[in-house]
Amino acid sequence: MTWQDSEDIALALLDQYPEVNPLDVRFTELHRWVTELPDFKDDPKKSNEGILERIQMAWYEEFQDSQ
Repeated sequence: MTWQDSEDIALALLDQYPEVNPLDVRFTELHRWVTELPDFKDDPKKSNEGILERIQMAWYEEFQDSQ
């Protein structure tokens, strides 16, 4: 996975943190969680606020669907 794989990252985060509301996660924490995913293979420095927001929104959609 890379920073561009927001849907895949969202699903992995949902699996990893099923009870966490993504909107309660700060971007600094989200960045760390993404880079700690076992399948994540991108440069941690290549993220930015827009990328993290896309991931957070994709994760939130998946989170809502799972409720």
